Amino acid sequence: MTHDPSGPDQVPAQADDEDSPDRGFFGRIFDAFTPTEGEEEEDADNGARPTRLPPGLLNLRRMRVEDVSIPSIEIVSVPVDIEWDALVQVFKDSGMTRLPVYEGTLDSPIGLVHLKDFALRHGFGSQATYDLRAMLRPLIYAPPSMPIGVLLQKMQQDRMHMALVIDEYGGVDGLVTIEDLIEQVLGQIEDEHDTEEDQYWTVEKGGSYLAQAKTPLDDFEEEIGMRLVDPEEEEEVDTLGGLVVLLTGRVPTRGEVVPHPAGPEFEIVDADPRRLKRLRVRVPDVDAG
Repeated sequence: MTHDPSGPDQVPAQADDEDSPDRGFFGRIFDAFTPTEGEEEEDADNGARPTRLPPGLLNLRRMRVEDVSIPSIEIVSVPVDIEWDALVQVFKDSGMTRLPVYEGTLDSPIGLVHLKDFALRHGFGSQATYDLRAMLRPLIYAPPSMPIGVLLQKMQQDRMHMALVIDEYGGVDGLVTIEDLIEQVLGQIEDEHDTEEDQYWTVEKGGSYLAQAKTPLDDFEEEIGMRLVDPEEEEEVDTLGGLVVLLTGRVPTRGEVVPHPAGPEFEIVDADPRRLKRLRVRVPDVDAG
C-alpha cells in the first residue's frame, strides 16, 4: 500500500533557506536543538556528549513512532459503508473527533472522517445526502522506526493531526496523533473534554462516575462509601488507575471493563499503551439508587 499525502492543496516544500516560514514551527525548534556537524566534532574532541537537549526535547530524536502509538487493536475506526446512525454512535461513544476510515479491513485505510465535517454537512439530523466518501480527508502514513520529531514536523507542514503506523508488509500497526507527540515534549495535555485539574470526577446520568485515573483512591472510597483495597494493599496503590492496574496486572486497553470483587466495574474510557487516563466507574449501590 502506498500513499502520498502531498498534493497541490498541501503546504509547499521546504525552502533552502533554513529561516523560511515554510519550515514550520516544529521544524525550526527541531533544528535549533540539533547540533551542526562542526559542533558534533567539537563535542567529540572534548569528550562531551554530542547533544545536550533538555529531557523533553531530547525525546524528539530518541523516541520512535512505535514508542508512542496505540496498537491497531485499540484503534477506533469505521468502514466506509457505515450507516449514518452507526457513525453518529461511534463518535458519541468514543469521544473522538477524527476516525480512520477503511475499505474491507483496517489494513486498507482510505482516509479519515472529521466530526466537524460531518456536523457541518449534515447538521443534527440531515441524512438525505449522506456520503462518507465525500467527507474523507487524507491520512499520513509513518513507519514504526521514524523519530517522533520527524513525524511531528511532517504533521505540522501537512496540517494533519493523525497518522497511521504502517508495518513492513503494508498493514496498519498502530495510530498516533499530534497530541501524543507533543505530550512527549511538554507533558500531559488536558483538553476541554478532560475533567478539570481540581475536579477528579464527575457524576454522570445514571449514577456512574467519569473519573481521572489519577484520582486519589482514599477520596473516591469516601465518595462512594466503599473500601476498594485490602489493608495490606494500601501502600501499593494510591489512585484509581493504580487500582485497576493492580486488579489486572497490566495496563488495560481502551474500552475494556475491569470488574472489582466488591461489585464496582471500571470501564477504560481513555488510555495509551503506557498509562490510563480516564475511567468510568459503575457502583452497584449508586446505580440502584
